[in-house]
Amino acid sequence: MGRLGVDDLEAMQGARLARGGQAELLDAQTECTFVFAGEHGWPGGVVMSYVEVEGTFWLTAVEGRAHTKALARDPRVTLVVSNAGTGLEGRRMLAIRGVATVHRDAETKRWFFERFTARHQPDAREAFTRVLDSPNRVVFEVRPVAVAASHDSRRIEGNGRGAG
Repeated sequence: MGRLGVDDLEAMQGARLARGGQAELLDAQTECTFVFAGEHGWPGGVVMSYVEVEGTFWLTAVEGRAHTKALARDPRVTLVVSNAGTGLEGRRMLAIRGVATVHRDAETKRWFFERFTARHQPDAREAFTRVLDSPNRVVFEVRPVAVAASHDSRRIEGNGRGAG
């Protein structure tokens, strides 16, 4: 049996992202890959910005888009978050399975726009809200049910690329 990350990359259980690392990643990152059940049995995925509030993920889209239509057929989704572009060390990834609800009401949109713009455009919140608040705008609420996979290369000797 070899050394994980130096001789092989087979038994990766020891390289899971710890709970504290998960929180750090979700706080540092602003985008995820939103994976959904697409048409004709093909999985679909889009990169989306998110805001996490008390363990629930909130995202936004427009009626008629593939991912919005898909949620009417099957609300099960996976959010894949990596540390790409964050400045966090190593390679980190978290895949969270969840159940999505689509909100169309003005009250949810107002609450969401406040949180979302504060996170993604704090210096121009009013302008960003004007752009977001379009007639066909919807808000996705994703309640996690499980961590499907995670990875933290810092837990592997040689950063997982063979350097011992």
